[in-house]
Amino acid sequence: MKDFIDIQINIENLDNYYIRSSIFKSLKEASSTFSGSLLDIGCGKMPYKNYILTNTNVNTYTGLDIDTAHIYDANIQPDFTWDGIKMPFDDESFECAFGTEVLEHCPEPEIILKEIYRVLKPGGVFFFTVPFLWNLHEIPNDEYRFTPFSLDRHFRKSGFSKIEIKATGGWHASMAQMLGLWVRRSPMKKNKRKLLSKCLKPVIEYLIKLDKPDKVQFKDGQMITGLYGLVRK
Repeated sequence: MKDFIDIQINIENLDNYYIRSSIFKSLKEASSTFSGSLLDIGCGKMPYKNYILTNTNVNTYTGLDIDTAHIYDANIQPDFTWDGIKMPFDDESFECAFGTEVLEHCPEPEIILKEIYRVLKPGGVFFFTVPFLWNLHEIPNDEYRFTPFSLDRHFRKSGFSKIEIKATGGWHASMAQMLGLWVRRSPMKKNKRKLLSKCLKPVIEYLIKLDKPDKVQFKDGQMITGLYGLVRK
């Protein structure tokens, strides 16, 4: 899972380099709070499993995904599937949980958040990431682009407290991400895409270097690439 953990920028990944590197950076930041049994919600191919088991105090890793999710590799299957309504676990089964780029696909976010709250032990933590500046994907199951204010409200209504929400990137990273998406995913001829990718790569790298996501404040006029955070039961 090198494209998620040790991702290096090149002309072919200008569209997803920043989002993947920022997700992993925020996951590492939060991983010091992980311990015991962990639930990976919307686990996909579980790209962070080995890192978490090797570098945190987690000793049991459980992958859960929707039963209608994309087809998996033959050798990588979720440990459990669910219908998006009721998780197949008892109350207070896990010390911690996380879901990266999952909540935007949930038609009723509080259904999944209340289930996460139910299966977490008292004091348990949930780490999340969601996109803000991103193209339509996994249609028609692309439901939302959250603001920090809507997320805070959903978490509180689902029972969580000690809610911490941060930006994965600010104005400079947003421009870098948009340029990367445009040059790699918008309709254009192959040779033009290759040439423009080579020209834009140093610009994108420069913009990323300029960005200071830890300085982002959620106020009028602010642009963000996405959000991440940690909440507690």
